[in-house]
Amino acid sequence: MSVRQQVQQRIMADLPTTVDTLVAAVTDEIPAYRALAPEQLDEVGAIAGWATARILDLWVRGTALDAADLNRFKGIGAARAMDGRPLPVVLRAYRVAAARAIDLVVERGENQLAVDDVMALTRLWLASVDALSEALYTGYTAAAQRMTGDHQRALADFLDDLLDGRQATAAALGDRSMALGVTLPSPPAILVVEAGAPMSTITQPALEDLIMSLVEPGGPGCDAERPRVLTALRGSRGVALLPHELTARVHGELEQRRLRGCLIELTDLTQTPAAHRLATDALALAPDRAFTDRAVLLEGDAQVLALLAARPTADPARVTATVLGSVTRPGSEHLIEGLDAYLRTGSAAEGAATLHLHPQTMRYRLRRIVTLTGRDPRRPWDRFVLETARTATHR
Repeated sequence: MSVRQQVQQRIMADLPTTVDTLVAAVTDEIPAYRALAPEQLDEVGAIAGWATARILDLWVRGTALDAADLNRFKGIGAARAMDGRPLPVVLRAYRVAAARAIDLVVERGENQLAVDDVMALTRLWLASVDALSEALYTGYTAAAQRMTGDHQRALADFLDDLLDGRQATAAALGDRSMALGVTLPSPPAILVVEAGAPMSTITQPALEDLIMSLVEPGGPGCDAERPRVLTALRGSRGVALLPHELTARVHGELEQRRLRGCLIELTDLTQTPAAHRLATDALALAPDRAFTDRAVLLEGDAQVLALLAARPTADPARVTATVLGSVTRPGSEHLIEGLDAYLRTGSAAEGAATLHLHPQTMRYRLRRIVTLTGRDPRRPWDRFVLETARTATHR
């Protein structure tokens, strides 16, 4: 067995450690890689493991990367274009990993490798990095051209990636937004809409018409050449990522079009996947009576429905916060007292009697609750949501 084969076997016998070392070298050297999500780092590790095994095999055999290898790197380049990772950063990662891999081979050689062995490995890595760089560039630019060639499809793909959590870093978001000519809302709101009639679906033209009605000409969500509201169709529903300033118009526009939806305001884009699941579940779970006097459910409604359906994302504390809001703050105990009395009795007069209050005082408290929560306990669905939130508070 040759010395090269012996070194290859040592490295392959403990490949996971080698992969961890290479990934650590890349993340130490390149800040953008430190911001990747765990699943993205797993992908980096998988590529590093495959590339290391392949290069060692070529080194032992005295051959070079073939067409199949280069096609694989073209695919990797296309994937990097789709996830928004800048190509110069990707190429630098390969150079960093190659340098560290050469060091590891020399270390595992335990002084058995001749100078010719080390030089052959170095030349192979350099030639491979040069070849794979060209392949990555080809795949990357081809994918980028496809993205910009079908701009509307690319925008929908971008939103799909946001909804599924595949766009994880601020740098990647910025690069992809710039490439597509869009400005992501900050803070954002996610709107999921569906047709109000049974067995009906919302169409792309209907979704676009809705968005155009929300965007005032020359307003913050409008650009004559580059639409800044990302939209996509998902099954029978439409999804849009809106700036907060457009949300006030949603209720009226959906009601006018006989659509219904769920609107959730976020503090940052990292919450998009969870908010999308929450809103989609809400529309699937909500009974028709939830839309008796409204076209749009809010986060409080969605949190209550998630709790009752025992969804894994259900959060009793979030139910209380989104339904009752400032009513639970110190100094508002009298409002909670009034709400509980009304929920127990179903009557302002009877509730007032149980608290030894004048009925007008009780009605004032109820009006304050409506003002602060946007929910009227005299309406059946609002009462149900308020009562669920109060129950969740005591769990």
